[in-house]
Amino acid sequence: MDIEQIKKQVMEEVFEGFTGGRPVTAGELAPADVARYIDHTILKPEASRQAVAKVCGEAKQYRFASVCVNPCYIGFVAGELAGSGVAPCCVVGFPLGACTPEAKAFEAKDAAANGAKEIDMVINVGAIKSGDWALVKRDIAGVVEAVRGRAIVKVIIETCLLTDEEKVKACVVSKLAGAQFVKTSTGFSTGGATAEDVRLMRETVGQNIGVKASGGVKTYEDALVMLRAGANRLGTSAGVAIVSG
Repeated sequence: MDIEQIKKQVMEEVFEGFTGGRPVTAGELAPADVARYIDHTILKPEASRQAVAKVCGEAKQYRFASVCVNPCYIGFVAGELAGSGVAPCCVVGFPLGACTPEAKAFEAKDAAANGAKEIDMVINVGAIKSGDWALVKRDIAGVVEAVRGRAIVKVIIETCLLTDEEKVKACVVSKLAGAQFVKTSTGFSTGGATAEDVRLMRETVGQNIGVKASGGVKTYEDALVMLRAGANRLGTSAGVAIVSG
């Protein structure tokens, strides 16, 4: 079965009324113009408060879209970014996505209470591999509901661990569960974003929700490749290098 047949089957089975859309194109952007697409990221376990503060300063200077951190720092980051227009972003169920839906929902709710405006949650990859799509949907929907009206939700589907069929289904179920973005990768698994995966994800979800490319986006040229493939957000710790060209 080819990808178009898979998408058609999934849409008919679990997402009645889905309509696709044309891929987003980036055009010719100068390096500084890429800043508004970047989630400036610091997720290493050894990251210090001083390092996080530095990332926040860079995000304000270059006007990145967000600063993405682990939950222990989200309150600090929200304070650092207050009034700047840069969104505080927090990961949930990171990096494995293997905790219970209830734990993810609580973690997301706590992050939003501490100022997170964006939540990047890791999908339950094991549930996908088990074919338990009801659990996958419940897992995502629980996080969406926990932060409704306070934060948007991006679902990290960890493309390097999935077949193309699973990627399509994961994107459709994420959309069905109410997520605002689908995202390629944690950057902590066996691979990161590829243009092919971004293009497949964009073609699957259409224009109504976002696609975030994350993992391995290191240069201005990398950023343009992902934006041209259909991404409208980029997760990277190399934001300063990218906007500096």
